[in-house]
Amino acid sequence: MDWLFLAKALLLGVVEGLTEFLPVSSTGHLIVVGDLIGFFNEGKVFEVAIQLGAILAVLFEYRQRFVSVATGLRADPKAQRFVLNLLVAFLPAAVMGLLFIKQIKYYFFNPVSVATALIVGGLLILYAERRTHTARVHQVDDIGWRDALKVGCAQVLAMIPGTSRSGATIIGGMFFGLDRKVAAEFSFFLAVPTMFAATFYDLYKHRDVLALSDAPMFAVGFVAAFVSALLAVRTLVRFIATHTYEVFAWYRIVFGVVILATWYWGWVSWSV
Repeated sequence: MDWLFLAKALLLGVVEGLTEFLPVSSTGHLIVVGDLIGFFNEGKVFEVAIQLGAILAVLFEYRQRFVSVATGLRADPKAQRFVLNLLVAFLPAAVMGLLFIKQIKYYFFNPVSVATALIVGGLLILYAERRTHTARVHQVDDIGWRDALKVGCAQVLAMIPGTSRSGATIIGGMFFGLDRKVAAEFSFFLAVPTMFAATFYDLYKHRDVLALSDAPMFAVGFVAAFVSALLAVRTLVRFIATHTYEVFAWYRIVFGVVILATWYWGWVSWSV
């Protein structure tokens, strides 16, 4: 394992952590950056595995909430409702992922598809932010199972890289009546079962291509993702208290246009 390869793993870990919980698509950024720096691994298992580091950052940041839910699950109705909502929201993506993940990886895991999804998603965020938004749910504990199911269905769209899991669930939650902060927090919580399942499923599925020699690469990416994701979560929660998501929409649109332009004119040999 040479130092250049570890440096690439470190860079991808930072990219994963910074983008996982922002509405800009972490998978899309990993595909684009990985393609740009020549980082390729069979089945994209590295990109999926380092997401675990980002998810553990959410567990650490909201550890009191998760401990409270775990200890009160038997007797506390709020804890039971919280877990039920996560399960309901998790199921749509889990089912669709089992059915179509191979086709999605084959057709959409490339920079040009990512760029298209980035632009479309950016336009949807602009529309969501400029429409009249009336929030009826102001606390995560007030989310009903129907709201959770709607957010879960929105999460299915994020299976297409470039869409953004957090973007789909946050903006979808706002469309369905969730307060901006509630939508963001529920998106963070929903990421835990979703990404844990995706990570362990992918690692199990590609266990034959894993080797002990890859351990340093995974360790570097994991730690980098954890630290940068912790920073991103804390920053986003403060940011959305006084700002909209429009800045992320414009970032997506500009980034997507740059990728498509460099591909169209042949300035960068993006894979398609």
